[in-house]
Amino acid sequence: MLRPPRHAPHHPQRMQNSPSSDCDSESSRDNRMMSSALHITRPEASDWLQVEEAVQAARDAFPAWASRSPADRAQVMNRLADLIEARLEEFARAESKDQGKTVTFARTVDIPRSVHNLRFFASSALHHTTDCSQMEPAGCLNYTIRCPVGVAALISPWNLPLYLLTWKIAPAIAAGNTVVAKPSELTSVTAWMMCRLMNEAGLPPGVVNVVFGSGMRAGDALVSHPDVPLVSFTGSTATARVIAERSAPYCKRLSLELGGKNPAIVFADADLERCVATTVRSSFSNQGEICLCTSRVFVERSVYPEFLRRFVAAARQWKTGVPSDPANSNGALVSREHLEKVRSFVKLAWEEGAQVHCGEGVDKLEVPEQNAGGYYMLPTVVTGATDSSRLMQEEIFGPVVCVAPFDLEEEVILRANGVRYGLAATVWSRDVGRVHRVAKQLQAGLVWTNCWLVRDLNLPFGGMKNSGVGREGGKDSHHFFTEVKTVTIKH
Repeated sequence: MLRPPRHAPHHPQRMQNSPSSDCDSESSRDNRMMSSALHITRPEASDWLQVEEAVQAARDAFPAWASRSPADRAQVMNRLADLIEARLEEFARAESKDQGKTVTFARTVDIPRSVHNLRFFASSALHHTTDCSQMEPAGCLNYTIRCPVGVAALISPWNLPLYLLTWKIAPAIAAGNTVVAKPSELTSVTAWMMCRLMNEAGLPPGVVNVVFGSGMRAGDALVSHPDVPLVSFTGSTATARVIAERSAPYCKRLSLELGGKNPAIVFADADLERCVATTVRSSFSNQGEICLCTSRVFVERSVYPEFLRRFVAAARQWKTGVPSDPANSNGALVSREHLEKVRSFVKLAWEEGAQVHCGEGVDKLEVPEQNAGGYYMLPTVVTGATDSSRLMQEEIFGPVVCVAPFDLEEEVILRANGVRYGLAATVWSRDVGRVHRVAKQLQAGLVWTNCWLVRDLNLPFGGMKNSGVGREGGKDSHHFFTEVKTVTIKH
């Protein structure tokens, strides 16, 4: 019998949210494994046994799935994309209730991007080429081929649940691998919903297996399994260290997309109207629970007062409240524990003598009485934090942003790079030479100039330093999920 995870969407406008993501916390929910066309419900089984069953199902399915042509695999993936798209509203509402984000954000970002991920990688797999060389006078022809690796472990976070789960599943199965996926134990409802559609799409049994369980148990069993040769993980840097340690004895291939402390640099010649509007969005979208969100804003001193005035005013217009209300830009944070963590940074700001201009502790949050216990937090703007403060060094992952002035280009590059992360950055200037010069020197895997979150899925995605290992995207994902082999033929 197929049953949903115990936290199937029934929450009253996300007044309580499901627990944290990656592999950091336990969950008291039922742990069970589901695979396309094969659904196993075993609440009494251990996490290790469920993972073992899932890996075995994936191993059994691998030879037949790997032998299929890319076009055949693409056909199944496109059918799955069509089925999700046809139920877009159902998925969006479930994602909102499960994670806390607004229905509008899920409807316009999460679910459409999930559909696009499937279609993009289904198409991309049809167009990859390999290398060939002729050796003279040896009379040899060399060429390369790429083969799927085997069973892929895919661990996705709670902030963009279906969006990031499909970002991993799509390239893995498009390349011919089979997978065991573990969505966050906090937000696994849409993963369960997608499992039901995989049967309808015609995905063979065992190709995609989904384990619902905690990271400390199911996740650990998965990444340390000797028959799982590669792991793709999105989540915290601390959890990534554990994954690296647990997988090291087996020399597993790792793709780790981790946290960020992303700077925006605003030069005096920036278009302030566009800059403020975009930076409010980049700071507070999805309650600030996006790894690419802006966390530090450095503004050239001559325009700092005007930028700050406009930015605080715009932040106050970024409405927070009941996720189902289309007038709201933000919903609730994912859990009580996460809300308290984010609030602790605002408390730290007061303790260190920084100034809180709007949001937490300054403005009054207005929500209906029945939602008063929800995990809501207003967009919060802080100034006066030192570069060495935890506010400027640690990933907050909530609607809190620090703004600071700067004087020289060389100075702001050093300050922007002065954290252990290196995921993304944004540069605002009309000077073409400057944006190229600054972008080259910033220690970040992605640099946007005069925009934010513009993504071509063909291009590499990933970070430097403690923001991750490896890159994802069209060609990069294909290379990660395949092994390259050189073949030499003597004439």
